[in-house]
Amino acid sequence: MSIAQTVSTNSGPTGLYQLIHQFYARQMRLLDDGRAEYWADTFTADGVFAANAFPQPVVGRAGIATAARAAVDDYARRGIQRRHWLGMLSVEPGNGEELLVSSYALVVETPRDGTPEIRSSSTCDDVLVHRDGGWLVKDRRIHRDDLPRP
Repeated sequence: MSIAQTVSTNSGPTGLYQLIHQFYARQMRLLDDGRAEYWADTFTADGVFAANAFPQPVVGRAGIATAARAAVDDYARRGIQRRHWLGMLSVEPGNGEELLVSSYALVVETPRDGTPEIRSSSTCDDVLVHRDGGWLVKDRRIHRDDLPRP
């Protein structure tokens, strides 16, 4: 059964939705645990990470890994623990074997010996592909609510 058929049948969407939700739980824990290179491995080799907070999209798994490592190291140096929460997932069939996943994302920062604070509220729009028995992000678009959309 194709991805589109699975999403559109009565028997498949719940299981698929749970798999996608689990993918995001694992993916974001990798980043929050400082495992930037493993987090980058959840993107395709030519994956794109674009955000309205960045001047240019980061293209390619290697570039994504480099950018994520720099961010993770910076937060660690400053004694800040970040936690990403994704919710309100919407999973729809895309082109061919792609899934279009939209969610809300909150980033919580907790300074060492400090109080947790929500640092950003965003939407996250992903194109996922199924490869080698797992899901990968082909394209991610982050839109922070406090910044203009491009």
